[in-house]
Amino acid sequence: MGIVEIIIIGFSLAMDAFAVSLSKGLASGKYKIKNSLICGIWFGGFQMLMPLIGCFLGERFASSIQSFDHWIAFVLLSLIGSNMLKEAFSDEDDEDASASYGVKAMFPLAVATAIDALAVGITFAFLGVNIWLAISIIGVITFITSGLGVKIGSIFGEKYAKRAEIAGGLLLILMGIKILIEHLGLI
Repeated sequence: MGIVEIIIIGFSLAMDAFAVSLSKGLASGKYKIKNSLICGIWFGGFQMLMPLIGCFLGERFASSIQSFDHWIAFVLLSLIGSNMLKEAFSDEDDEDASASYGVKAMFPLAVATAIDALAVGITFAFLGVNIWLAISIIGVITFITSGLGVKIGSIFGEKYAKRAEIAGGLLLILMGIKILIEHLGLI
């Protein structure tokens, strides 16, 4: 997996955090750069931590499942992407859009938006991805998109949250398909 694919995955994973940041910006009303930094640090930090944990877990089991790891990568990415699409089209609002930026509000949101990244980290282990480069890219992308999400949310509201989740879900599914097709030698 090359750097372009890691960047695409980084943007895909960042979409949940971006959508929550939009909601936070909407709930906060007036924009403050401090709120963008808080969201960026929480969401970017957890988007770095979870794939790292996933990668270490995946490495423990990689040798025993090496013959079908591409199928696992495909299934995990497809499931994550499908779940993002399901959430985007759902009328339920799972995220707490309160105006609080304290630990009690941000910790559960950061964990919830980064759970998908844990599974991606497992996939990284199977594919032999440089985890330090990958988590750095993912963390920076999430930091920036989350910070922008607060700003945009304070201006435009939730108008683009569903579109961001749809784009992220589709990109993850396509990445899973690409991994499978490459491994099967079809391209």
